[in-house]
Amino acid sequence: MHIHLLQHGPDHGPARITDWLTSMGHSYTVFHLYAGELTPRPNECDALIILDGPEALISQPPTWFKAEDKLINRYLDGQKPLLGIGLGAHWIARALGAVVAPGTYPETGWHTVTLAPESTLDLPEEFTAFMWHRYVFSLPDDAFSLGGSEAAPVQGLSWDSGRVIGLLCHLEVTPASVKQLLSTTPQPVASSPAASRYLQNDAQINENPNRFIHLAPLLDRLMTQWLSAV
Repeated sequence: MHIHLLQHGPDHGPARITDWLTSMGHSYTVFHLYAGELTPRPNECDALIILDGPEALISQPPTWFKAEDKLINRYLDGQKPLLGIGLGAHWIARALGAVVAPGTYPETGWHTVTLAPESTLDLPEEFTAFMWHRYVFSLPDDAFSLGGSEAAPVQGLSWDSGRVIGLLCHLEVTPASVKQLLSTTPQPVASSPAASRYLQNDAQINENPNRFIHLAPLLDRLMTQWLSAV
């Protein structure tokens, strides 16, 4: 399969996703929309991945968002797999009619996700994932929740029998991608000191390198299910 990936900022790349695609024999093209590259056409690939990006783009959509939003809706109306991560998940959820808004508790670092009983995804009942968000989204109609963390009850969604997946949490990060994020991107801001309980500092984020290793099989399970859904 040939996969298109839409990137929305220099510090929000595909990380381990492209390594996984290559290892499984898939080809891919990354479109750097923030750098002026045009949004691809839906008939030019077999599946589409909407990557993360600066959350400021949610409240202040860029000039190229109209074309990307049209592409997302074309995929929702079609039969090809669609995956969104972080910002990409927000935009998919909104296209499906969900409410996207700042959450009570922003999350950064490593937090436990509890799988929802109704989840259609074959993942562990509990797993640790990387978080970097202030905004959350509600569950769209006809979608199934992945599950939630203490701070965000909806950490992901699946729709249309798993053909469409949106992840608020991150399974794709690597030590290098997180290092770049920490060095260039300010942490999400809590509305009050009490709301900062789920924000981890750099030392807490980097204290256990094995967490990155444990993400690899989770990403493999998710990606395999996603591309097998059609």
